[in-house]
Amino acid sequence: MTLEEFYEELSHVSATRKNRLQCAEMVLKDMSLFPKLIDIMFRVDDPTSSRAAWVFEFVCEEYIYAIIPYLDIFTSNLKSVHLDSSVRPMSKVCTFIANTYFSEQPNTLKKMLKPHHKERIIEASFDWLIKDEKVAPKAYAMETLYLFGKEYSWINPELAQILEQDYATQSAAYKARAKHILKKIKKQLG
Repeated sequence: MTLEEFYEELSHVSATRKNRLQCAEMVLKDMSLFPKLIDIMFRVDDPTSSRAAWVFEFVCEEYIYAIIPYLDIFTSNLKSVHLDSSVRPMSKVCTFIANTYFSEQPNTLKKMLKPHHKERIIEASFDWLIKDEKVAPKAYAMETLYLFGKEYSWINPELAQILEQDYATQSAAYKARAKHILKKIKKQLG
């Protein structure tokens, strides 16, 4: 399938879980589509980029290792993503990466995720947390930052400060996630 044909296919993806999953399964069956998916996903001003991001999230949820050859592209372009419907899946994929990286099981991502990749994910996550984003990207950013705080000692005190500072003005969903993360940070910091 050409890039143009795949773009056309993605332009018809709806927000329904079933529809996104069908397209993700198509990519998982033909991984030659994955770089095309990334290309379209980072056309950040194009509404179809959000549809690509939805599918990308499902592919990464099923097989996070697909991202490994594209870590440079993914992390370099995170900050350019700005459409609400694209930011959420990007932040969720960052959480998938962090969870895999910090899992107790040995895995390829632990070897391939370099300091500059981590720094870009951390920076994007702090941006999502501080900016006027919806709750979901903020919640994923909290989790991602908390996990990377296990490796970078400066993160969790900074994260705790932001969460405590913003707590009073945020939604109930934000408060619930922030409370959960703050409890984990306090336990970790002793």
